[in-house]
Amino acid sequence: MACVDVLLEKCQCASGKRQSAILYTILSQQGDLKACCEFSHHSCSSEAKRAVCLKTPQITCQAVSDVLVKTVSFMRNLPSFQHLPKPDQLLLLESCWLPLLLLGLAQERVSFEVTETPCYSMLKRILLNGSGLIRTQEEERLQPTLAGVQRIKMCLNKFWGLDLSPKEYAYLKGAILFNPDLPGLRAPAYIESLQREAQRALHELLVPLPRRDSSRFARILLTVSALKTISSSLIIELFFRPVIGTANMKELLLDMLYTQ
Repeated sequence: MACVDVLLEKCQCASGKRQSAILYTILSQQGDLKACCEFSHHSCSSEAKRAVCLKTPQITCQAVSDVLVKTVSFMRNLPSFQHLPKPDQLLLLESCWLPLLLLGLAQERVSFEVTETPCYSMLKRILLNGSGLIRTQEEERLQPTLAGVQRIKMCLNKFWGLDLSPKEYAYLKGAILFNPDLPGLRAPAYIESLQREAQRALHELLVPLPRRDSSRFARILLTVSALKTISSSLIIELFFRPVIGTANMKELLLDMLYTQ
């Protein structure tokens, strides 16, 4: 929504509706016409950048939370993971929980739908919060976007297209979990050996497949690279923020790892 009639010429996406003189007065007094125009331009961004939220948050958040529990349990119950120094366990957890969760969502075939998040009017933001313009913009920056959700769904669809077996998922998770390239690891050589073992097991599992699937291993690795396009903030804000509120995700993961 544009701010005042004068600004309509500066924002091609403006709705064209007659704007409130009250808003013009407030902005004129506060010298915020420029900020309003900038906000209007931001609000008129493409559809892909629109903020979205889950259509059925209670059902979807529960399903994703269940997968997270299984993911952390998978890590905790691996004897090779248990033998690692605790600092290394923490580094691996912090680094790998996201791709492992996404693999879990793919394996469990968790699907979800989103809906556009209602936007507050400029007038309401200013009246309710003197410094609300900056703060709400920051909140909106963290909100999931349609483009982000599309990346998640594209990644899940790629894994569903591969139709991985439970063993393939297990070995793939092991190869991702044991990342020897993380800075600060105390046992990088041992972790690298675990990663190679998981990769070798996955490769040997794929060898007996027919010639037409000889590139399956390469396609799996290529699909895994798509996991890097999804940020932890997107997953946290979309699936966990409605449940955990302002709680710290890292602290919750640590509690899950060391609390039976």
